[in-house]
Amino acid sequence: MKTRSSSLSWIIVVAVLAVVGAVIAPAIAHFQMLIPSRDVVGTDDSREITLDLLFTHPMEGHMMNMAKPKAFGVSVGGGEPVDLLATLKEKKIGDYSTWETTYRLQRPGDYVFFVEPMPYWEPAEDCFIIHYTKVVVNAFGLEEGWDAELGLKTEIVPLVRPYGLWAGNVFRGIVKVDGKPVPYAEIEVEYYNEPGATPVEPPTDAHITQVIKANAHGEFCYAMPKAGWWGFAALNEADYTIDHEGEAKAVELGALIWVHTSAME
Repeated sequence: MKTRSSSLSWIIVVAVLAVVGAVIAPAIAHFQMLIPSRDVVGTDDSREITLDLLFTHPMEGHMMNMAKPKAFGVSVGGGEPVDLLATLKEKKIGDYSTWETTYRLQRPGDYVFFVEPMPYWEPAEDCFIIHYTKVVVNAFGLEEGWDAELGLKTEIVPLVRPYGLWAGNVFRGIVKVDGKPVPYAEIEVEYYNEPGATPVEPPTDAHITQVIKANAHGEFCYAMPKAGWWGFAALNEADYTIDHEGEAKAVELGALIWVHTSAME
């Protein structure tokens, strides 16, 4: 027969284990997404593309609310960025705000779209998150500008042409902050389980977010095993803080790039 004290002891043990489990549970990766309707546009295709901007956990589909970005634009053929912020329209997915736009490709070349979101307060991590995100769309066969640096606070500069890739190809890039390579930067990689497609079911939590590190020169590589969109997020702490309710809070700076792969039939 259990005594009252032994029952209370078990309750305390269970409560402690629950707290410990919450502390050691793997953090769910946040990814700012910038996804075009096509990453390669041929001469016989429509010149119009759509771009969706959302803040989510790509593999699991958990959404976060996204405020209207601070900046959104495009660099064509390595040229000066063009401001497209006014073209964004809010798009609700359930109770969450996302953003979208339609863009008409004017001439051949590589279109590097980018977004700087507003800081996102994440209570679970006790910090703000700002993910500077890029995606490249090639138009009409002229491959010019895909490796252009935009001068963002932090960005991934591709060392592999980031379109026209097969599943199984390797993607390589350099992580930079303030224009300088970041030695041994940590990069999180996730596959986008697109709505409506047959979902990938990760066998363990460790399979949801792949984690790799750059070398001493800030360079990294990763082989993408499946067709679809892959997000690469290089995370570093900012050299400044943001006030939250009277306290200075750290800022997670993310350099993101999205890369699409196709199945080889």
